[in-house]
Amino acid sequence: MALSSEQQLELQTQLQQVVVACNERCLYFAAKWSAELLNSFATSEDGPTDDGEDTDIDDDTDAPPHGQYLNDDPKEARLEARELPRFFLAKSLFDCREFDRCAAVFLPTQVPHSTSSPQITSPTRVPLSSSQLKLHAQVSSKGKSVFGRQPAKPKTSALPKNLSQKALFLALYARYMSGEKRKNEDSETILGPADGPVTANKEIPGILALLEEYFNARGGLQDITNSQGWLDYLYGIALLRTKSDASAKQWLLRSVNLQPYNWSAWLELASLVGSPEEMQQFSEHLPRNIMSLFFHIHCSQELFQQTPEVFNALAQMESIFPRSAFLQQQKAMLHYHGRDHESALQIFDTLLKEQPHRLDGMEIFSNLLYVLPNRPKLATLASIASDVDKFRPETNCILGNYYSLISEHEKAVLHFRRALTLDRNFQAAWTLMGHEYIELKNTQAAIESYRRAVDTNRKDYRAWYGLGQGYEMLECHSYSLFYYQRAAALYPGDPKMWAAVGNAYAKCNKTANAIQAFKRALVVGSHIDTSSSFGSSGGNNDPLAHAVGGALDPQILYEIACLYEKDGAWDEAAAYMELTLAQEEGAGEEGVGEEEGLGVTQVTCRARLWLARFCYARGEWARTMELANELCQDGWEVEEAKGLVRDVRGRLALAEEEEVEG
Repeated sequence: MALSSEQQLELQTQLQQVVVACNERCLYFAAKWSAELLNSFATSEDGPTDDGEDTDIDDDTDAPPHGQYLNDDPKEARLEARELPRFFLAKSLFDCREFDRCAAVFLPTQVPHSTSSPQITSPTRVPLSSSQLKLHAQVSSKGKSVFGRQPAKPKTSALPKNLSQKALFLALYARYMSGEKRKNEDSETILGPADGPVTANKEIPGILALLEEYFNARGGLQDITNSQGWLDYLYGIALLRTKSDASAKQWLLRSVNLQPYNWSAWLELASLVGSPEEMQQFSEHLPRNIMSLFFHIHCSQELFQQTPEVFNALAQMESIFPRSAFLQQQKAMLHYHGRDHESALQIFDTLLKEQPHRLDGMEIFSNLLYVLPNRPKLATLASIASDVDKFRPETNCILGNYYSLISEHEKAVLHFRRALTLDRNFQAAWTLMGHEYIELKNTQAAIESYRRAVDTNRKDYRAWYGLGQGYEMLECHSYSLFYYQRAAALYPGDPKMWAAVGNAYAKCNKTANAIQAFKRALVVGSHIDTSSSFGSSGGNNDPLAHAVGGALDPQILYEIACLYEKDGAWDEAAAYMELTLAQEEGAGEEGVGEEEGLGVTQVTCRARLWLARFCYARGEWARTMELANELCQDGWEVEEAKGLVRDVRGRLALAEEEEVEG
């Protein structure tokens, strides 16, 4: 996908304008994202130049004009010009984090923050003064009572007249930020009694009321002729905070169609996409421009979709923005979720080398280094992040991962709490802190941390899996099963999720379902290509019937065999015990793949002992002796193996004596 010079010039101009527009409205994250994108085009600077040779810049060279956001609506332009001095004041106050003062510049009749309503005292308990009695008599003579129903007052609008959309946005956004700041102050400590949904942003109801009045006066949702898209975005996030997801979706879709380069609106819209099917439904209502491709890539990464279509879209964007750190980060995360750790590591290494001061997404890099594990690189990353900014949530997550890797879990919790003190919506810190509380056996704190994580991002399968772990530790197996199922549905490509579902089913005495889940774990983990039913009970319909040695997880095979034994299916149990035993050796020359065997393990020795007992019960003495002698050599289950050997030898000797006597 290549752009002509005219198309690239137009795109650069639009990005410049949106950087200015976002900065004017104090949407700093969206402005930063657009500015990074603006600087990631392929330029002549990327090519080789002679050292010491100045490059002449032709004054007539086509270049986009300086980013200046001009309003096409003459009425809005006149309003903005008239209120420019006040806007400069309000913008400066916002930048100084004086949100209430900023809002009061354009909305001086702001409702006080206190939500307590005045109570009318009962006249039977409080004596009236003489003036009150006189007033009561005057009103009563007209057929009204001061303690009865008051006459309806004419409704007055809280919106000032002749206010531009830009000024109204800044004022309402300042009120929203003021509410967020006050909510964080009222929440006090992380996981404290006032933390969480108990404490809400008290400014949101007022913002919703004002915006509802504003849009109703302009034709509602369907009329887009008088809107620029910014107030629609603010209305959408206010609706999201009140859990009105359906309405929020409509207004955010309207916002990205009116103002497609506001990346913050796209991110809020992405939070409403819960599945690939929903993403497909969204795509029908999105604008047909380059931002929809960015949205598609971001949502696919969040939904763990490593499809060829996603990588093709990523390649198209990289051809236009070859220096985009955002695209490199998305590519690395796609590889990371696809368990291609080497590719992800190379991309993150390159990103860190090219932009060492960029901390966005580096907590994912620290997760990767933790999983590998690569302690030296994680220590280096923690040092770099601390030098850049100690008070960024990403830095504290990196430090938390480092301390977790060296088993200092209390220090890890401390840094994750610091990350959340800086940003309570930093979802990765909630999940990672839950992991640490699991390590510290603080189950209740772990469960609460995971709950906060899924409240922030319902697509985080690690948090759902953590909730399953927490309830499993509390022996609440039905709850555990529910959360494990959510994790497996979100990330079906991880065998660990399906193994957890199988264990939970087994604990709930649902043997058939447990066997089905365990088989799914084996198929996912070994990449066996099959469309057979996982509920089959052996035979040609079993997708694992022709599995090769050294390709499957012996622990899961052993669990399946034990479940078949519990169900009384002895032949199937024996078949899976044999399959468990086969994992000690590789596929060999006749195998389908080149997998190496796992060697003798405790699990395979248990399977060997089970098979020895099974053969003993069936009177297969030669096979029993073979298995028991192998156990004596392996060093596990030796005493029971020796007992079986003695017993079989005794039976064989007795049989020989009886044969001689006969």
